Amino acid sequence: MGRRARVTPADAGLPDGGAPRRTPGLRREEVAVLAGVCLSWYQWLEQGRNISVSPQVLDSVARVLRLTNAERRHLYVLAGLNPPLPEAEPDRQEDTHESLQRMIDARMPYPAHIMDQYYNTVLCNDAAATVLGMKPGITHNCLVDVFTDPMYRSRARSWKQNARTVVAQFRAACLASPDDEGFQAVATQLKAASPEFAELWERRDIEETGQIRKEMDHLLLGLLFFESSTMRLPARPDLSIVLHTPLPEADTAGKLEWLASPQGRSGAMHPVAG
Repeated sequence: MGRRARVTPADAGLPDGGAPRRTPGLRREEVAVLAGVCLSWYQWLEQGRNISVSPQVLDSVARVLRLTNAERRHLYVLAGLNPPLPEAEPDRQEDTHESLQRMIDARMPYPAHIMDQYYNTVLCNDAAATVLGMKPGITHNCLVDVFTDPMYRSRARSWKQNARTVVAQFRAACLASPDDEGFQAVATQLKAASPEFAELWERRDIEETGQIRKEMDHLLLGLLFFESSTMRLPARPDLSIVLHTPLPEADTAGKLEWLASPQGRSGAMHPVAG
C-alpha cells in the first residue's frame, strides 16, 4: 500500500476525477486495471497470501507502481520467485560514472579499470594506461585484446592459463543472460578472429568471476606480478571493477610507484601493454 501512495493518478495517466481522495496515490482497483490483473488477486498479493504468480504479472505491477530495481527484486522474493538479475538505475548512471572514476584513481599507482558485462572497458586509471596499455577515451574489449592484441600476448607470461580462465568466466556470464545478444556478438567476433578462442569456447568450461594471478613482462619495468580481482559493483550491477594488486615478487609495488613518479612518467611517454 505504501508504494501505491507514491504514485498519483496523473503519474499513471489517469484523470483525477476532481473529487478528493481519502488516501493518497492509486487505489487498489486502479493498480489492478493498469496491471491487467483482477482486483481480488492484487489484493491477495498485497496481503501476502500464497497465490500463483508469474514474472510477467509481477513486472506489470512493478511498472504501474514505479518500483525501483531493488524494490522489483524484493517483490519477486515476496512472491516466492527467484528475483531477476540486478539492473542499473538509469537516473543514477552519470553520477555513478564520476564516483567510479574517483574510486579507481584512488587506487594509483596500481592499475584499475571498470568494464561492462561484455568486458568492454568503460573507465581506467593512469596506471592501467601505462602498465596495461589501455587508452582513456578509447573502448577496449578485454576479452578480445587477450586473443587478438599481439603486444599483450607477447608480454603476458601467464597467457595460456589465464586465457582458459577468462573464457570460462565469460561463458558463465553468457549463460546467466541467455537472451542477451551482446554476449553472443562478442563470442561470434572472437570465434572468427581467434582459433584458440574457438577451441576454448567449445570446451564449455564454466568458472565464477574472481581472482587471477597475472605475470607480465613490461618493457620499462620488467617482470610484474599481480593478483587481478574482478568484483561486481552494487551501485552499477551492469559494471565490474578490475583491481590489479601487486604481489611480493620482483618488487612489483616498488616498480609501480616509480612509474607513477615524475621520473617514471618521463620514461613512459609511450604506454606499453604488459
